Amino acid sequence: MRYTGSMDTGSALREWRRRRRLSQLELALSAGTTQRHVSFVESGRSVPGRAMVVRLAEAMNVPLRERNVLLLSAGYAPAYDETPLERLGAVREALERIVEGHMPYPAVVGDRRGDLVMGNDAFWALIDGVAPELLEPPLNVPRALLHPLGLAPRILNLEEWAWHVIDALRAEALRDVNERLDELVAELTELVPERPRDLGHEHIGFSVPLRLRQGDRELRLVTTLTHFGTAVDVTVAELRLEAFLPADAETAAMLG
Repeated sequence: MRYTGSMDTGSALREWRRRRRLSQLELALSAGTTQRHVSFVESGRSVPGRAMVVRLAEAMNVPLRERNVLLLSAGYAPAYDETPLERLGAVREALERIVEGHMPYPAVVGDRRGDLVMGNDAFWALIDGVAPELLEPPLNVPRALLHPLGLAPRILNLEEWAWHVIDALRAEALRDVNERLDELVAELTELVPERPRDLGHEHIGFSVPLRLRQGDRELRLVTTLTHFGTAVDVTVAELRLEAFLPADAETAAMLG
């Protein structure tokens, strides 16, 4: 069962607790309350105060957008602003500096759906040749990378790397309530080759390099993903910075 925003507060909190695989006792200890109180809140026998809703949501690392939904369901005003990025001047300028400072390597900032917010010149060079329809706003970065009309034909280890990307998106969808992300995972699953039975000797834990054909040469890139864990604005909290780094000296020389 997925929380859709129409549940009562107790049922929604219980669903988030199950999503996080926490017992009532574990949640109570983390939120600074008692297991009895958590049980009463979840069953509707006790109405949580505004501060308790926030504490329980924070203890379960509920996304800020959904914390606002929980507060509204309990009859309280939202606690977190959702400011359009164009009005977050200092934040946007800082992101632009970070993305441009990553040159000559590709870097992008995306939102909770994977849609592009900004990218540097190296990223645009990386996706050069992608079909124009995939570049129409909102440009979805995972789709542009894995679509047959996108970067996929140039990815030498597509079977392996595509599932690395999809698994990361699926894990993000499990942490959040995001129908658009669920739909994207389903779409990409249909587009990419079947998951390989043997990931091969290059797959070590979560380390899956992107092997990309560039003319008659090969780029080998690794990616890092950063989010703003201490943000108090919904828009900022949902931004993701993805940076591509050279995995070997040859790639560094080619990109440099």
